[in-house]
Amino acid sequence: MLSELLTRAAHGDPPPPDGGVTVLPQGAEQVPAVLAFTAHHVVVADVDPDWVRAELPTDDLSAPLNPPFLTALCGRIGRQVNNIDAVLLAPAVRGGPELELRPADTRTHDRVRLAEEFRAEVRVWTCPGGLVLLGRGLGGRWEVAAEVDPEFRGKGLGRALFASARALTPAGEPVWAQVAPGNAASLRAVLAAGYLPLGAEALLK
Repeated sequence: MLSELLTRAAHGDPPPPDGGVTVLPQGAEQVPAVLAFTAHHVVVADVDPDWVRAELPTDDLSAPLNPPFLTALCGRIGRQVNNIDAVLLAPAVRGGPELELRPADTRTHDRVRLAEEFRAEVRVWTCPGGLVLLGRGLGGRWEVAAEVDPEFRGKGLGRALFASARALTPAGEPVWAQVAPGNAASLRAVLAAGYLPLGAEALLK
């Protein structure tokens, strides 16, 4: 169900902006989550929908991603909020990646081990000064993360890594990026690489 919802959103058909809250079971997802689209939220967790709605004020469209509800939800299911991220999306591009990238052993990178807490099928590529990885996250979507060595920052490498990810997904699937809003450098790089904002979300680890 979540995969279908995300696929529709990726193709320009997000949940309706009706102020509603959709509650989906966690199912096969690695972690529970709360997703925000324009005037609609999706709670992915094994909780009673009536409990969710009882915890939310009826006059606050932002409430599902605010601390009071996230705290209550985490207490209910025994989890912790990982972060509240902006979520961006870019379609795949044809041709090879912008950078000359080399596949790398996923076992040698701390960033990869962190990614595997939330993603499956993690793949990583490196180039001088940085790395980019893809993995299947919520709903089986392909999610990107990139890292730039300190001495290479401010030179456009972050943008090039995120842009290259758009040429690396199998079968031309779109690429999703999650960025902490306070990480202005990464947010600028993702936007410059052609990703567009689609919503926000919090993963519960």
